[in-house]
Amino acid sequence: MAAASGQVAAGTPVAGVGGGRVLVVASDEDVLDLLLTTLGLAGYDVEHVGSAPAAVTRARTEPFDLLVVDTSLPGLRHIPRWAPQDREMPVLFLVSGSEIDMVTTEVGFSGDDYLSKPLRVGDLLARVRLLLRGGSSTGQHKVLVQGDLRLDEATCRAWRGERDLDLGPAEYRLLRTLLLHVGTVLSKDQIARRVWGEVRDDNAIERLVSRLRRKVDRERPALIRTQRGFGYSLVVGD
Repeated sequence: MAAASGQVAAGTPVAGVGGGRVLVVASDEDVLDLLLTTLGLAGYDVEHVGSAPAAVTRARTEPFDLLVVDTSLPGLRHIPRWAPQDREMPVLFLVSGSEIDMVTTEVGFSGDDYLSKPLRVGDLLARVRLLLRGGSSTGQHKVLVQGDLRLDEATCRAWRGERDLDLGPAEYRLLRTLLLHVGTVLSKDQIARRVWGEVRDDNAIERLVSRLRRKVDRERPALIRTQRGFGYSLVVGD
């Protein structure tokens, strides 16, 4: 993998918060080198396996906090269920263009997310921190409140009234973006860049908004608004 994709020289310090046990599932040597070096220097406890069956076995028997899965892994034709039913474990999929369709139908459920290859170190570390629910970068306990919506940045949880919204990582980032720009219509491009750090197709954004709307707008009034041809907004107290 070229240096422009974000390789890190041994001994180079990488900005990261660390603290978490990560299982990397990959067999490509360049991908493995980038992931193991970057995550290791950032302070994470990183282990790796080279096949999906080995990954499933370890994920179901050992206490990992995050799986990072290269979907170009030989023999991976569908996404297995990685974690046991009694344990939530986020999965970060690393995908190329040919694997996007396999992953996008799964992303957003059970704490899953994805990054496009070639990888950039900054994007990788930011996504890992979010999936591990590391809280705000300042380390302060900050709560965003609008009407009966409440979002705790330290725990990455949100409530409407007393009801826990039980958000996945992408849903959490979308709601946080809408709360920070309450009353403002955000375009799909703006939403994609704030949620994923890159452009996504309209269908991916619409599916994410739909999932969040089902959780937030279970009570009335509905808070997430669609302005056709422009984008989405969060409107509280009108």
